[in-house]
Amino acid sequence: GLSYTWIFNNNTLHVQEDSRRFVSQETGNLYIAKVEPTDVGNYTCVVTNSKAEQSVQGPPTPLTLRSDGVMGEYEPKIEVRFPETTYAAKGSSVKLECFALGK
Repeated sequence: GLSYTWIFNNNTLHVQEDSRRFVSQETGNLYIAKVEPTDVGNYTCVVTNSKAEQSVQGPPTPLTLRSDGVMGEYEPKIEVRFPETTYAAKGSSVKLECFALGK
């Protein structure tokens, strides 16, 4: 029972997932597509163990915008970490994470 959430600028509200933001519950990574000036700030990961009813907060990670206008070049690729076998009960839902990366 681990779950991952992110806090923005030490705000007690968690970063809300939307069409640009996604938190992987497999890795804990926060993905932001098409970064905007309002995204600049400090992000802190919070890992919660629901069975132990405990949370641990990591160090803040700053996000800044580059002023030189240079973006990194990334080759297009599909990033997947599917388990070799996924089991699900009939009628239940399964979430598989797949990311398209590149420029």
